Amino acid sequence: MGTIKQGILGGFSGKVGTVVGGSWKGISYMRSLAQNVKNPRTDAQMTQRSKFALTLAFLKPITNYVRVGFKPYATKQTAFNAAMSYIVANAVSGEYPNHTLDFAKVLVSRGSLFPVENASAEADAGKITISWTDNSGISDALPTDVAMPLVFNPLKVEAVFSTSAAARADGMAEINLPADWAGDNVEVYLGFVSADGKAIANSIYLGEKTLI
Repeated sequence: MGTIKQGILGGFSGKVGTVVGGSWKGISYMRSLAQNVKNPRTDAQMTQRSKFALTLAFLKPITNYVRVGFKPYATKQTAFNAAMSYIVANAVSGEYPNHTLDFAKVLVSRGSLFPVENASAEADAGKITISWTDNSGISDALPTDVAMPLVFNPLKVEAVFSTSAAARADGMAEINLPADWAGDNVEVYLGFVSADGKAIANSIYLGEKTLI
């Protein structure tokens, strides 16, 4: 219950209906009561939260990679959020609560730079070897464009990557992996960035590989 201190036209303290009165440094004020925060946990909300949680677990180990890979989309949002939005919208399969990430549909880099051709990956002892056909001179592809390989380990929720592994003209790049990954299945991607860092190519999914 509120208390009127200076007559009917004066300020008051306490609660009257949906209004709270008080005084700060001799100045009377009124404010409305805060509304109760509701969390109905609707199916739509739970579905979206599940997709976000799944995508976040994938993106956190590769945060520094997507800062480069999604840089062209970091205008009204961060590169991380741009990657999050793309993957949630395009690469999450299944129905709640059984969502899965479709690794073949994931992009870890995105842009208009012309990609390489005939890219493939092979698992060797403690490393992944990636090769491609140098197609410099086609569209905006340059021999100085930089390869960005990425290897994601779903079992350990870890990733190893490089944003400067080799040049497009080299036709090959290697990425060393932790010894305790031996026997695990990993997902392999290859992106490219121009030498000045301004142009990015859509990443290429190179498949699931079993490490030796």
